[in-house]
Amino acid sequence: MTTPLTLTPDRRPDGTPVLTAVGEIDMSNSADLAAAVADGLEGATGPLVIDLTDVEYLDSAGLSILLTHADRIEVVATPLLAPVLTFCGLTDLTTIHGLGPAGPAS
Repeated sequence: MTTPLTLTPDRRPDGTPVLTAVGEIDMSNSADLAAAVADGLEGATGPLVIDLTDVEYLDSAGLSILLTHADRIEVVATPLLAPVLTFCGLTDLTTIHGLGPAGPAS
């Protein structure tokens, strides 16, 4: 059974690609995330912004995808995901926005 996840690609007015995720990211749908990230990075000259503000759960399968592309992405998250993003080291590898006053790159 696949966990519900909606992935919506978009672009900011300046042309920056944005991928917005809503739901939960786990092993059952991580291939969808990987494909969407690859599509978002294709032809991009700058970073792909991955918006995780409406993600309620992120497991190691999703983290693996983010870590693989850490040099080409920026992440927008909420304090809910701060512990897992920090523990896996992603906060040291890429820019993460929205973690609040206690987290990196608020």
